[in-house]
Parts: sequence; structure tokens; C-alpha cells
Amino acid sequence: MFVDKAKIKIKAGNGGDGAISFHREKYVAAGGPDGGNGGKGGDVIFVADDNFSSLIDFRYKRKYVAENGQNGGAKRCTGKSAPDLIIKVPRGTIIRNADTGRIMADISTDEPQVLARGGNGGRGNCNFATSTRQIPRFAKPGYPGEEFDISLELKLIADVGLVGFPNVGKSTLISAVSAAKPKIANYHFTTLTPVLGVVKVNEEKSFVMADIPGLIEGASDGVGLGHEFLRHVERCRLIVHVLDVSGTEGRDPIEDFDIINAELQNFSEDLAKCPQIVAANKCDMADEEQINRLKNFIEEKGMKFFVISAATTHGTKELINAVAGELEKLPPVREYKPEPITQEEIEEKALSNTKFEIEKEGNIYFVDAKWLDPIMRTINMDDYSSLQYFQQVLRKSGIIDKLESMGINEGDTVNIMGFEFDYVR
Repeated sequence: MFVDKAKIKIKAGNGGDGAISFHREKYVAAGGPDGGNGGKGGDVIFVADDNFSSLIDFRYKRKYVAENGQNGGAKRCTGKSAPDLIIKVPRGTIIRNADTGRIMADISTDEPQVLARGGNGGRGNCNFATSTRQIPRFAKPGYPGEEFDISLELKLIADVGLVGFPNVGKSTLISAVSAAKPKIANYHFTTLTPVLGVVKVNEEKSFVMADIPGLIEGASDGVGLGHEFLRHVERCRLIVHVLDVSGTEGRDPIEDFDIINAELQNFSEDLAKCPQIVAANKCDMADEEQINRLKNFIEEKGMKFFVISAATTHGTKELINAVAGELEKLPPVREYKPEPITQEEIEEKALSNTKFEIEKEGNIYFVDAKWLDPIMRTINMDDYSSLQYFQQVLRKSGIIDKLESMGINEGDTVNIMGFEFDYVR
């Protein structure tokens, strides 16, 4: 099954927590704090793999999570950083933020792309010792790894795209000029998925051609099969527009030409501007008057016109040489540049790090702030300096200000993730 769109969730690893530890050794007085830092969480990295031609694997597995970094240890030992999670996708895959539509990466080259960065490790208590706080009984938790809902969209990388109505001979043409072996039959929609073929011009020159399933009127609005695959023509440097000059299907090739170009225009302005060469196929079943009528129409539009018969390979060599010559004048295959992060994403990310909700029931204030959970794991509630640090976190995050605006009084109970204490001004 050919799958060219998928939606998944990726989550980089969290950093390991810093350690709370004190040096204990015979004959060594006042060993002091020696808790080490946590290790870094694993990144989520995407790489292109030419052994993959479809996104079907992502239909069955929708969540990818990298490992967390190890916690710090005693004797100032830093926790081990987690390995990166490598995700292989077909070359030409565009990755977008599923919530905003922002392009995050174009996996078209061999360069690995880091999509979600692992969190850094938290600092151990050895980092918080000062002349006035010599026994810090708290450490910092690891930072959370980035996570995103992303959409994957495969846009095949081809130099040339074959477009045209169903049954005009596109599959026959690509099989005649390359080693591709698409299904060929005398009925509409024989081609159900795009087919790539490498066309060899000479010993040192070749290019990639894509046979796109046949388009019909209304394709850009979702009619027929071809609309599903128009995205695969967007990267093409050149379009070969195949027309049935014989009219054996009962259609007018000039009308077909206008309909297909209108669909390309409706789908993408850039696609409509792509250079075109017209191949009038099935010339062995057409008379000279039909051919000349179409030739005059196409040449009036300033396009190159070739008369071919893909079934007998008549004229295909001249067509391929002309295509190769045009490609030498054109820029390389289009790459999609990552788009800068939007202000909306920046604000959402900032808010998610300190997002909280407070509900009041009687004289008890329930604080729901999941990001506080790792911090509370590293706090010693029986230690004064730890409590001071915890109070600073509550103040900086706005929780205390919110409690005061809700009218909290001294002696009221605050419940944070199950931990309760009396509020003191």
C-alpha cells in the first residue's frame, strides 16, 4: 500500500534529575555535598532512507518516545546521557507541526534533522553549596524533552513529472524510456500510485521521471484519484504533458490540455508556472490533420511539441533528449526551507512550562501543576533551605500571586499534587 501522509507524536527524552548526596569517608571531615548532575535526554532525529518509498509504517505506530537521561549519582557522578532516537523516512518527506502547519524540516538530503531536542540534566546539590548554605538538601530535576504532534507528507523527488488524463499513455511512456514497470492496461486509472523511473540519457547523464496517476476535471477539488498525488509534482523541475492526439477516447486533446492546466493552477500557483513540454502520444492512430491542429495550438503558447508513440517508441528518443536539454537550464529540485517558529508557538511553549490551575474547596486550595512533580521529587521538605528554594519556585511561577488574588488567608491549606501545607505570609 502506498501511503504518503501520516500524523504521529514525537517526544524527546527528559533530562535526568540531579542527585542529593553527601560525601561520607573515614578520616575525611565535612565531606560536603557531592550529588552529581543528571544526564541529557535523547533527541528525536529524522534521516532519509532510500529503502523506504512509503509512510505506511507510521499508520501502525503513532508515538515515538526517546529515552530519558539517567539521574546523577554520588561522588559528583554525572548521569549517562540517553541515546538519540533515529526515525527513518522516505527521501522527500516534509515534516510539519500538526497544530500550526509550520514546516519543521524537509528530509531531502543525507543530513540528519533534529526535530525534538532532549532535556538537559538537572544539577546535583553539589552545585548549590555556598558559604552561607553549606548543606543544600535539594537538587534540580531534569528538564523535559520537547514534544510535538507532527504531520508527515511525502513529496517524491523527481526531475520530471508526467501529467495528463487517464489512459493517455503515461505509464507506457515511462516503461519505454526507463526500467520502471508500471501496470499497463486499456482502462482508466490503471496507475493507482506514483511510479518513479530513472531515465538514462547517456553514460554520464540521467534524470528521474515520475508517472502521476491520471488527472480529471475537478482533481484539485478532490475528484478522481490524481488529486491525491498532485503534491508529488510540486518538486518537479519540468512537466511533460502527455496528450492523446488520436482522440480514440472521444476527447479533444486541446480541451484536455486546458482542463489539466486549470487543475494545476487551482492546486498551486507555483505548479502552474512550472515549465512544460507537450508530448502528443498515440500518433500511430492519428491522422496528419489532428496532429497539425494540436501542434499549432501548443506552439502558439510557446511550448515545445513532440509527436510520439510510446507503444512503438517512435519519437521517444527525441523527447528525452529535449527533456535532458531543458533540465540543464533549470535550477535543482526544490527543497522546502524550515519556517521560523511562530509567536503563537513561543507563547504556548512558555505557558506550558508553568501552566497551572487552582481550585478552592472550603479552606483548601488545590493546585494542579504537573510540571512541579519532578521539582517536588528533589525537595527535602524537612530542610529549611529546600523549602526556601521551593517557595522561590512558587513565587516565580505566579502560583503564590494567584493564591493571594483568590483571597487565601494565613492558616488556609494548600494542596499541591497531594502535598499539603499551611499558607504563611
